Amino acid sequence: MRILFTLALVAVLLSALWFAWAALWPLQPAQTTFALLRPGWSTRHIARELQRQGVIRSADAFLMLHYVKGVNTLKAGEYKFDQPATALEVRDRLIHGDVYARTVVVPEGYNIYDIAAAVEQAGLGPATDFITAAQGDLFLLGDIDPAAKSLEGYLFPDTYEFTRIDSAHDMAAAMVRRFRQEAQKIGLLGNPDMHRIVTMASIVEKETADPNERPQVAGVYYNRLEKNMLLAADPSVIYAALVAGRYRGTIYASDLQFDSPYNTYKYPGLPPGPIANPGVASLQAAMHPAQTDFLFFVSDNNGHHRFARDSEEHARNVAAYRKAVAASQ
Repeated sequence: MRILFTLALVAVLLSALWFAWAALWPLQPAQTTFALLRPGWSTRHIARELQRQGVIRSADAFLMLHYVKGVNTLKAGEYKFDQPATALEVRDRLIHGDVYARTVVVPEGYNIYDIAAAVEQAGLGPATDFITAAQGDLFLLGDIDPAAKSLEGYLFPDTYEFTRIDSAHDMAAAMVRRFRQEAQKIGLLGNPDMHRIVTMASIVEKETADPNERPQVAGVYYNRLEKNMLLAADPSVIYAALVAGRYRGTIYASDLQFDSPYNTYKYPGLPPGPIANPGVASLQAAMHPAQTDFLFFVSDNNGHHRFARDSEEHARNVAAYRKAVAASQ
């Protein structure tokens, strides 16, 4: 009887030691580990995944600890493990939802292809998935721009934090929400001319980085529209090539003749939709353009532009630009 008691006591002690080692002794991951726990996974599935990735020593010990402490929901998401932690500490992180967020920076002037590349680079999914969402989830704009051809123009430039369980739709929707917030602040939301304004703002955004020049650039393009002149905006030519999958890093003569509704060297008026995602300054410039009689502008090769009222003045500005470029080489 004493032997059985001793054996039972030893078994209990060994079990307690094993449990302390498996659940309460800190484990240092062999390397920085990112564990992706999918929505809908059971606690057992989560425990096994954590063990498989070397985050905890034993799935069984984790489950015992979890049920002893009281059943709480373990939150799905991606978790980063790079410090020693006990199974109890790991469990607490999952209960609190201490998920790892990945940063996506969307600068002013990025188009859907640029944003898709940034999303993929952040490890949040293939660029093609984001492009599909940006081209297809038009219901996100149904109430503010029913004429939208894609979400282009409405994916507001900002710094975003997403997790790997966020879908391409979730990310695009978050960017559209930010657009709505900023549009509300500047009095653009609900404007019946939304499509035209955002399309113009996208061209202005791509033409100049100088906020002070943007109202003038917008004024030039509105003046050209009033006179039924071709806009002849280089950024629209680039976008036409991007949409067609033929952009080669610069504009060629064939691009200027390429048959696309986005080619404003070939078709009059604004393109059928935005060609990039403008920031607040460009949106405001498109809403409140400068009242001038300028019809042309060209770079001064120093970060700004020279504006002209007629073709002769513009030709002199172009010559000055070419001279400046030659002098800088």
